[in-house]
Amino acid sequence: MEGHSSREGDAVRTNRTETAEQIAQLLQTARQSLGLSLAFMSRMDGATQHLEVVESALPMFFRDGNTQVQETSFCQAILDGKLPAVMPDVKDFPEAMKLPSARWPRIRSFVSVPVVLSDGTLYGTFCAAGFMADKQLTKRDKALMDVLSHAASLLIEPDVRRRAHAAEIAQRILPVIAAGGPDVLLQPIVDLATGQRVGAEALSRFPREWDLPPDRCFADAHLIGEGDRLEMLALSRAADHISRVSGYVTMNVSPATLLTPACAELIHRLPLHRIVLELSEHDPVEDYDALKAVLAPLREAGMRLAIDDVGAGFSSLRHIVITSPDVIKLDRSIVTGIAADAVLPVVTRSLVDLARATGAKVVAEGVETAEDAAALRTAGVDLGQGWHFGKAVTAGELRVSYAACEVAADGR
Repeated sequence: MEGHSSREGDAVRTNRTETAEQIAQLLQTARQSLGLSLAFMSRMDGATQHLEVVESALPMFFRDGNTQVQETSFCQAILDGKLPAVMPDVKDFPEAMKLPSARWPRIRSFVSVPVVLSDGTLYGTFCAAGFMADKQLTKRDKALMDVLSHAASLLIEPDVRRRAHAAEIAQRILPVIAAGGPDVLLQPIVDLATGQRVGAEALSRFPREWDLPPDRCFADAHLIGEGDRLEMLALSRAADHISRVSGYVTMNVSPATLLTPACAELIHRLPLHRIVLELSEHDPVEDYDALKAVLAPLREAGMRLAIDDVGAGFSSLRHIVITSPDVIKLDRSIVTGIAADAVLPVVTRSLVDLARATGAKVVAEGVETAEDAAALRTAGVDLGQGWHFGKAVTAGELRVSYAACEVAADGR
């Protein structure tokens, strides 16, 4: 049996994904077992039949990526019940002879079975064809094709699901990007000793009907290659608030986005002495030297650096040691309920000692009760933010001072 011998055929193989290569092996099995010249797996999108993987004795004419009108294909006629799944001689079926494939490339024997995903969705077809009639082609050969088709469906399903997930994300995220980014509100950051607001954190808000937290929305955007763009739009909207409020504004960015030239350029244009840039510990840092190189001129110009989610995992400690931040933000997991817990105050005091040793301020996130605010102040925490002081609001709704009576006494 003639195989891929041309340079063009070799190029097709080189460009295939690992999954496509595995599908190709199944198609080779079909060709060799049935003694036919052509085998392919197609995807049907309702209008077009896409020959996604092709194994052919004539690679110059039949190759990955070829398409045809779905409604004029043998496969669609078989799916519609107009033709049988196995045709030893296409000329025996007048309905088949009306179709383009009977004229060119003059297919004369054909077998096709559906490729069906685990939820019953039709993906496409798994087919083999010959350019001569083959009276030995029987229903038994269809059984082999059914087995190979099922194996192909298991191989492609993860990719299909990923593509569907990416399409769903794009449908949500792209309109937000087109509209200029997410809404950005401000949550007060309050001095636990005086009740004075010293700053505010800019928090992105996405459509409520999504029912997704902001970090998930940004992560989804990165999955489809739009994360940097979305983060920079959020930074721009956060920066719009700087002239409207007193104190500093904390702005969130992932290390990966910060390392892009466009993001660094954007931040350089802002009033850096009014900004605390917050890096989350959940985002891995691949190159600390590159990160420090980007941060150095920004910090020299007055920008302060915060490490977020400290206490939620180990990586934040590495962030702290390497970047020497100006602000350490305690994760809500060690803040919420601290007043009623015996261990959390010990953990908090150890992190406060670490901050003091590095000259950093400590901000507690997720302060929800007066009792927790008091326990945090007792543990030496400088600043707090959370629903006890106020949820995220517009710039006009922020207060300059949160009365001392709203901050519980520290008991000392």
